[in-house]
Amino acid sequence: MGIDKQSEIAANLQIGPTSLGMVRIYIEGDGLDLPLDFDPDEAEEIAEELRAAAERARAMGAPADPRKKK
Repeated sequence: MGIDKQSEIAANLQIGPTSLGMVRIYIEGDGLDLPLDFDPDEAEEIAEELRAAAERARAMGAPADPRKKK
């Protein structure tokens, strides 16, 4: 699956610090349990990439999420 391909997969996402001073992105879904740990500098780089992607999506006129009901 590519980055620009829609999916019907649903998952929960949690983000927070660990007791070892890392930042954990935790993804949980049907048959999936994926903890991803990053040092704080890596986490800040990821945050910058998320912000940049959000800006580009807004500039493209991102359509409303078709999964959300009106």
